Amino acid sequence: MKIELKKFGDILISRPSGKEAYLAMSAYITKDVNKNEPIEIDFSEVKVMTPSWADEVITKLAVEFKNIKFTNTKNPTVQATLKTLREYSGLEVGEI
Repeated sequence: MKIELKKFGDILISRPSGKEAYLAMSAYITKDVNKNEPIEIDFSEVKVMTPSWADEVITKLAVEFKNIKFTNTKNPTVQATLKTLREYSGLEVGEI
């Protein structure tokens, strides 16, 4: 399964909007997905992403699903945010 974050906007900021995005994903995108199914999180067209938004979405998805990979992570704010999550949230997700 592929989750395109651009569906939630190109500027992904604030904990409340991240929480809202995660709840929408849980209700409509990942609701019936097997917890062992590979999940690809695509960051294409994301201009800005903050650690607070990503903690509400990325960290929770990584806890829920065991096989997550990231794509299109060249954006500097995406890279910095993922580094922060790895350091402070223990995020262990690979990039493809």
